[in-house]
Amino acid sequence: MSLEELEKRIKAIEDTEEIKKLHHRYVNLMDALKYTEVLGLFTDDCTSEVRKSGVKHGKKEIEDIYLKMLAHNRGSVRNDGHLAIEPDITVDSDTTAHGTWLIYMLFSKPAIQWVQGKNECEYKKVNGQWKIHKLKFTRTLASDPTLYP
Repeated sequence: MSLEELEKRIKAIEDTEEIKKLHHRYVNLMDALKYTEVLGLFTDDCTSEVRKSGVKHGKKEIEDIYLKMLAHNRGSVRNDGHLAIEPDITVDSDTTAHGTWLIYMLFSKPAIQWVQGKNECEYKKVNGQWKIHKLKFTRTLASDPTLYP
């Protein structure tokens, strides 16, 4: 293996770790109900689709998901938490990557329940920083059939 190939592999590993940190920040901010900060994790030309929201384009449109729909549904008191596990990330180039995450949401009210889902993501490096370019969340299973899909 050449030095150039080794440097490329190391860079891909470093980028993968940065993307994992980005996605964990996303989940932690969601759990902390800090939706305005969540928006800062997205590229300006992003797309997002959360469950039945439809595809939203650009930060202005995804505000509908995070600042209106989710903030309204979740309120100002936390009754749930998220786990983002099993990341499968592929760095496509110096500035693009894609991946999937298995997501679990655990609810304590009105009853103890859980939802399993999948985040399908594309990432872009903007000014040296990885950001979410595309995020699609789909529910795949739930403890209560009315919560799925």
